[in-house]
Amino acid sequence: MAMQITGRERRKLRIRRKVSGTAERPRVTVFRSLNHVYAQAIDDVAGKTLAHVSTLSKDIKGFADDANKTDAAKKVGQAMAQALKAKGVDSIVFDRNGYLYHGRVKALADGAREGGLKF
Repeated sequence: MAMQITGRERRKLRIRRKVSGTAERPRVTVFRSLNHVYAQAIDDVAGKTLAHVSTLSKDIKGFADDANKTDAAKKVGQAMAQALKAKGVDSIVFDRNGYLYHGRVKALADGAREGGLKF
């Protein structure tokens, strides 16, 4: 029996063929669940995760409980920018992971830009 590939997974594979991260310019990928947003910076050459932030992180959890999901996603983007700046990274490749670029995904990207990351 053949496996079904959903629309998001198909878009994800199409994006991943073109987008790859390095140590100087890591790939920041987004995952959004029903209640939370997760982001991680990945060096695809070495196969390592450089940083990860989510709405469940200690410094964001208190804010995320009170704010709406879009504002919480923006805060995650700012925290990701702060974490990457501490590691000496100032430009990234953004991987929307098959999600449409609006709502929480766009808010996370805008927060990362406000934090000083270049796309």
